Amino acid sequence: MDKELLVEFGKRIKALREVKGLKQREMAEIMGLTLRHYQRFEYGEVNTPITVLNFFADYFGVTADYLLGRDKR
Repeated sequence: MDKELLVEFGKRIKALREVKGLKQREMAEIMGLTLRHYQRFEYGEVNTPITVLNFFADYFGVTADYLLGRDKR
């Protein structure tokens, strides 16, 4: 598994969350997750399921390619 991909994904969702002015705890609540579970996505500690990837893309109004670092927009 490519750890760099997970870290880049985490950086992007963190930046998008911060643009919306949300704290990690608030994002976890929106997603129905524990804080620690959400943090594992941002810290690049866990491979993200496709359903979660889809949620992030829809919620933040970006493409999955952007979240994965394949697209700069």
